[in-house]
Amino acid sequence: MIQEILDYRPVIAVFISMIAAGVILLRGNRISANRREAITFGAAVIKAVCIFSMVPQVLAGNEFDIILFEIAGGISLELKVDGAGMVFGCVASGLWILTSVYSIGYMRGHKEKNQTGYFAAFAMCLSGAIGICFAANLLTFFIFYEILTVATYPLVVHYRDKKGKLSGRKYLIYTLSSGQLFLAGIVFLYVSCGTLDFQPGGFVEHSLSKGMTALAFFLVIVGGVVKAGVMPLHSWLPAAMVAPTPVSALLHAVAVVKAGAFCVIRIVGYTFGPEICRWSEATDVLAWIAVCTILLSSLIAMQKDNLKARLAYSTVGQLSYIVLGVCILTPASMAGAMYHIVAHAFMKITLFMCAGAIFVTTHKAEISDMRGIGRRMPLTMAAFTVASIGIAGMPFMVGFVSKMSIIEGAAEIGQPFFIVTLMASALLSLTYLVPVCYIAFTKRNVNPDFLNDPAGPVLEGEANKAMLIPLLLTACISILLGIMPNAGPHLLQLAEMAAQSIFQGGGM
Repeated sequence: MIQEILDYRPVIAVFISMIAAGVILLRGNRISANRREAITFGAAVIKAVCIFSMVPQVLAGNEFDIILFEIAGGISLELKVDGAGMVFGCVASGLWILTSVYSIGYMRGHKEKNQTGYFAAFAMCLSGAIGICFAANLLTFFIFYEILTVATYPLVVHYRDKKGKLSGRKYLIYTLSSGQLFLAGIVFLYVSCGTLDFQPGGFVEHSLSKGMTALAFFLVIVGGVVKAGVMPLHSWLPAAMVAPTPVSALLHAVAVVKAGAFCVIRIVGYTFGPEICRWSEATDVLAWIAVCTILLSSLIAMQKDNLKARLAYSTVGQLSYIVLGVCILTPASMAGAMYHIVAHAFMKITLFMCAGAIFVTTHKAEISDMRGIGRRMPLTMAAFTVASIGIAGMPFMVGFVSKMSIIEGAAEIGQPFFIVTLMASALLSLTYLVPVCYIAFTKRNVNPDFLNDPAGPVLEGEANKAMLIPLLLTACISILLGIMPNAGPHLLQLAEMAAQSIFQGGGM
């Protein structure tokens, strides 16, 4: 029996960073850099404390539920904290603390302009992300989903140059257009079902025909697959790499693409449910699209010399692991998909933080220019190596845990091609990431910038501590969660509990 608890911690967790964004914007240039960054960091800590403090009660099978206000009869803006939302919420809030510290080091180290707008938009994005985690129904989910979309735009166009504006325009075209289809699907579901409240196992019943059910599914799922970068709706994601590296980390690890993947989980597991998805065969189509995305994105990543572009296409493929895991429709694969949100977040944010540290310290963005960079930045490149083998799903790394659960689900339904795809993707990941590590530590044809030549240019060693410490921490956590998946807030247990509730059609 689920016990619903009235508590204001979910409200604080959602809106504290929105308040911080408002204070930063209102004060503008009148606020000192130190105070602005203190507000950012303080809001991040308060948000994380609120979220992590709710973990024990959610693990005990309870849920936090609060109605903010009623919009119309049966439709309300409502927050509910359950197992699935807690998995995403813990990751997003925890990584925001580290990303805030990293952002301070990056923005100062690179002497970036427009820092007031940057930190305000960054905080707003996290309000949107946590609102998505704790949305109790589709309408609340949609509102915060669009808040995240709009708040991310200033970050994508941060440099205000032509390339940035074009990328920002593409980002808005993709995300806002899919958002309108999402809204149309929400209206259709409300008219058809009379409710929008998320329920484990779904609230859509057999009252619709098979064709109409599939249509409704694809209307609402498109909002998720666009943000998750599923091909062919992915091109906004590599284009958005023109933004500062902390924004790339936000896009790929903390908020935006994870919000898209989480949307797929909410639509399949809590809106339509496994039974309706099997009957309508809608998830079968999406699963094969995810398979194609996994393989094609890996092949494209191999051809990219720009490090951030290579990592961007890696993200496109890795997020489709989550989509595939959800669409396999077994408790193991669903739990694996949820835990891959955790795994990919820590590994990919490490890779992007390393890329940013390299750029700020050495001004190198192309992989071919990084030969021997491990001589100057051994800790950074060691962290990059750890995250690279984690992305490939090597044992004792967090990626191994999530991917094995998805493979277990594929075996349960007798889909050997899904298993082959995941194994091939692991090998392809090694193919496009390990060469970066080899180039970094090679002793042959070393870039003169990294030689100990007194007559040559003098480059600094490691990045400043505000950048170095977060990336080392995320690399270490990637190992820790691979060895002890339930270390800390028991995220694997939360994922397994949420997955079981979906397939039991009831409580946690």
